Formats: sequence, C-alpha cells, structure tokens
Amino acid sequence: MPRHLPEKPPLANRAEETVWRALLGQLGDRDLVVAGQRVTDRLKDHEIDFLVAIEGAGIVALEVKGGEVWHDGTGWKQVRGGRDATIHPVRQAREACYALRSFVESDPRWTGRRLHWDHMVVLPNTELPADFALPDCPRWKVIDRTQLDRFASLLWELAHDHELGRPLVTTDDVDSLTEVLGGRGLPQRDVVSRALDHEDAADALTAQQAIILDAARQLRRIEVRGGAGSGKTFLALEQARRLAQSGQRVALVCYSHGLASYLKRVTDAWPRKQRPAYVGEFHALGKLWGAPKGPDESVRGPETVRFWEQDLPNQMYELALALESGRRFDSVVVDEAQDFADAWWPPMLAALRDDEDSGVFVFGDEGQRVFDRQGVPPIPLVPLALDTNLRNTRQIAQSFNPLVGQRMRLLGGDGPDVSFVSCRGLDALAVADDQIDVLLDAGWRPEDVALLSTGSRHPEQVGRQQLGNEAYWESFWDTDQVFYGHVLGFKGLERRAVVLAVNESEPQERSRERLYVGLSRARDQLIVCGDPNLVCEVGGPELMRRLGSVAGVTVPSV
Repeated sequence: MPRHLPEKPPLANRAEETVWRALLGQLGDRDLVVAGQRVTDRLKDHEIDFLVAIEGAGIVALEVKGGEVWHDGTGWKQVRGGRDATIHPVRQAREACYALRSFVESDPRWTGRRLHWDHMVVLPNTELPADFALPDCPRWKVIDRTQLDRFASLLWELAHDHELGRPLVTTDDVDSLTEVLGGRGLPQRDVVSRALDHEDAADALTAQQAIILDAARQLRRIEVRGGAGSGKTFLALEQARRLAQSGQRVALVCYSHGLASYLKRVTDAWPRKQRPAYVGEFHALGKLWGAPKGPDESVRGPETVRFWEQDLPNQMYELALALESGRRFDSVVVDEAQDFADAWWPPMLAALRDDEDSGVFVFGDEGQRVFDRQGVPPIPLVPLALDTNLRNTRQIAQSFNPLVGQRMRLLGGDGPDVSFVSCRGLDALAVADDQIDVLLDAGWRPEDVALLSTGSRHPEQVGRQQLGNEAYWESFWDTDQVFYGHVLGFKGLERRAVVLAVNESEPQERSRERLYVGLSRARDQLIVCGDPNLVCEVGGPELMRRLGSVAGVTVPSV
C-alpha cells in the first residue's frame, strides 16, 4: 500500500471512494497518494481530487468526475441534481497541476529538480469509445470504468515519459514533496498567543466589574477591597475616567513609582476630556504644591523616613489648605491605598473643594500591606468587596490563595503549573537567572518576563536604578529586555511570566505580604526560586504544599 494523506480523507462521493480504493490497492509502498489537495495562486483557488507521486516515474494530478458524464461535441456535461450541467474536468486538472507544481518548486526545501508533472481525468462510471480523442485530451489522458483494474499501470505509463528527458521520481523526491505539502513557517502553539488569549478574556471579565461602579454611582465615598487579580486598578482608572468625563477635577493617586508610571501611561492615551487633572505619586503632588524635594529615597535612614512619612505630609497639609479653588479637586481616587500612612490622608482631604460632598474613592488590599504603615482614611467610607480573581491563571491564583485575606472565586484561564526550584536563599538570584533562560527558550519574549526579588535587589536592577527612578521605570516598557524589580516596587503591576527569587536567609518584616505580592504578579506563568523551609515558615505549610506538590518538593514540618 502506498503512503497516503490524510489517513482518513473526507471523500466527496462514491466515485472518489472507488478511485481511492483502486489507488491504495494497486500502487507501491514507495509511492504517495494525496486526497483533496487544495492550492491557491494569484488567479484562483484549485483543488486536486488526487495527487499521485510514483517512484521511478512522475507526479500526476487526477480530476475525478462520477455519475453520468458525456461530451456533446462542444463541452463536457454531467448530470447534477437532475439537470444537465457544463463541467471542465480537463481544464481543472491542468490548471491545478501547474499551480501546485509552481508552489512546490518555489519552496526552498524542494530539491530544485524539474520532475515530470502531468494531469489526467478519471471517469469511474463512464465508458469511452475506443477512438475517443479531443485536442486537449487524448485517450491516454483519461481513465474510464473499464480501466480501473489497470489504474496503476496506466498512471505509470503517463508519468514515465522518457521523451521529455525529466528526472524520475526518487524516494527523496517523495519525502520532499510530502514535507512541502505540509507547508512552511507555520504558526505553532506558543506561550505568547496563549497569554494574549487569556489577556483578552481577563480584560472582558474585568470590564464587567465596572458594574460595581454603576451600582455605586450615587455614592461619593467608597472603599473597594479585593485580593490580587480582582481588577482594583482597572476600577480605579475607570472611576477616575468617569469622574473626569463628567467635568470634575480629579486626582488619581498612588504611592509607588512603578504604579504611577503605569497609571500615567494609560491615562495619557485617553481623550483629553477624560484625563484626570493629576495622575501620579502622593509625594510628587506635594512638589507641585511647592513642597521641598527632600532627601534621596534610596538612602534609608531615620531622617529620610521621617521626612517622607511625617515632615513632608505635614507640609503638604499646610500647602493644601492654602490652595486656590481652581487647584483643588472635586474627587480623589487612591489606588493601592493600603500603602498610605495616617499622615498622608489629611493633605489629600484638605485638597478637596468640599469637605462633605467631594468624592473619595479608595481601592486596596490589606493582604498586600508590605510597608509598616497602618494608615486608615479618617472619614467614613462605604465598603465594597471584590471576591473574584480575573487576572491570574487558575494555577497561579490557587498557589497564592492561602495568603489572600478573603475567599476568592478563580475565573482566570488555564496555564502551566507553577514551578518551584528549591535552593538556598543566598543562591536564589543566581538560580532565578537560569530560569529566565528557561522562559525565553520556551518562547516568552523579554518584554513578557520579569525577575522579582523579595530580599536584596538584583544587580541588574541596581545598575538600572543608578540612572534615576524615572529612567528605571521607563525600562519597564522596553520590548527588548527582561525587567528586574523588587516586590515592594512592583505592587499594582504585573507581567505575563515572572521568576520570583525568595532571596531571604531568614524572615524579614512583612515577609508574608512580600511573598503574597510576588506570587501574584505573574499572569500566565510563575517560577519560584527559594528555600522551601523559609517559604513554609513565612507563608505556612498549605502554601508550600501547593507550590511543592507539582515540583515534588517535600513540605517541611513546622
């Protein structure tokens, strides 16, 4: 039996079934039969009922016409649906043959040999007169019902034409033809396309969350709480957009440089009438009001902490009280509000036009309180809860679910299992570097990947930050390099694939919250590198059990 493609072809009728059986029963095991081969050129679409490559001969395209077929002296006819119809079997076979030959010979994988290609009409239900002949179709170009038992030999005679001087088909030619007909440059299943599909689905689900804002549109002061991946930042942006569109002067505020960079990039793309009057960090707002620049934040010390968390907010409060009416806000929207200290709320509220009616819209997650601040808005807010994770795959959301402070429904798509690479905390960064290569080899682009640390910063991050925070966070958007960051600065942000280096040798202040933030930053693929004993001590045995079950890591006893 010859090689044949496909294994079970979708044959159109009994005539094609008859031809298929005859070909498989008579051709040799080094020959090739392809059923229903389509080919498209610049002029039209073609379909070859059967393509036959015969070793030691050539390649023949067959056009099969079943049922009642005849020639009336002007053209070929066939009964279709009880009516006579004009058909063009010879032209179909000839044009399809040449179109496919052109496609095959233009493929860079083809041998470059010009083999003998030919075409033939097969009429499995019709008997032709012995003296049949047409100018474009001599008798030897047609096989009728009386010749089906000699099908293979007649094909061989047609294809084995020495007068043309063409090379004869070899086994290598049959292999090459099979490869070429399979196509080239085909899109493969890849991690990026899967992630984009997840992203589209998550965006649609997240947009549905806006119904919460619809329901609360009569409320002027609300606090939206939700776990990681619940769409809080989307809602904060959407609320700010709606308020600005209604004509209000709005401040969209957060604490971290990274999140501020993201919020600015998103809102800059909006129509001008929908943009908030201010988008950025809380402290940068104080600079706009005239507050001093202050010490370098990267140099941590008692004086630095006191300035940013006490002295500057106090100065901002005095400046806010003195603001002219045109510089005040009708509403403030605060994202990642759990990062705010008590002293930061008075200046925010003092910048409002009306103590009673101005809007205050707060979005946060107590589980991500990674800084030693216990700031609470000093005004009553109506609490609203988000209990659905939309952004992370189910595998990732299930891994960090033990750290979430509330019960969450997981509606994200399916993705690869979370990977845990066991190592010492001191070695976590080096091990994480190796895992970056694993992700890139798997098809992720540099722009899809981030390496985050829970302890000391990666040397690459240190080097980039020497250019200044603004330049560093601009690199977050680079498409040609992996992003390196720390979980403290990555809150509110995400990457399609994240390698989390738990590079602590012992638990630190708020290590549990840092771990929660780090685990929840990946949308589609997550690799965790660290000491299972430390992870178990910080996050609890259930967390380590979920991380280690796939990787085969034994859960330490606590």
